[in-house]
Amino acid sequence: MEAWLHSLLSTLAVPQVGLVTVFVVSLISATLLPMASVPAVYGLVKLNPELFWPALLVATAGNTAGGGISYWMGYGIERAYEKLAGREEARNARALAWLERFGPPACLLSWLPFVGDPLCAVAGWLRLPFWPCLMYMAIGKFLRYLVYVGGLYWAAPGALNL
Repeated sequence: MEAWLHSLLSTLAVPQVGLVTVFVVSLISATLLPMASVPAVYGLVKLNPELFWPALLVATAGNTAGGGISYWMGYGIERAYEKLAGREEARNARALAWLERFGPPACLLSWLPFVGDPLCAVAGWLRLPFWPCLMYMAIGKFLRYLVYVGGLYWAAPGALNL
C-alpha cells in the first residue's frame, strides 16, 4: 500500500499531471463541496519551484471556473424557486440585501473560507451580471493563492527564491 501511495504521489508531482490535478482540485473546491485546494497547490510548488506562477494561474482558473459553476447553480435554483413558489420573499433577507447593494465587487470575497463558495451561488441567485462577478472572483481567488501559497513557500525553511 505504501509503495502504491508513493507511486501515486510521484506521478501527481510530475509538472504536466500536477497542473491538471491542481486545476481539478481547485475547481472542485470552489463548488459547494468542502475541500481545500491550497495544500495541493503548495505541494506542487514545493516539489517544483519553477511552477510557482503557472500553478497559481492554473489554480486561479480552476477555482474561478468552480465559482462560475456555483454562480450558475444559484441562478438555476433561483429560477426553479420562482417557478415553484411564484414569489420572491427570500430576496428580502439581510445578507441578500447586502450582496445586492455591493453587486459584483462583493465577489472579491469569494476567497473566504466557508462563505466564499455560497457567495458565488447567491450572486447567481440574485442574477448579478455574470462576467463582472467572474472577474471579481478571479481577482480575489488569485490574491488568495498568492498570499497563502506564496507565504507558505517563502516562509518555509530552505525555500528557493523565485
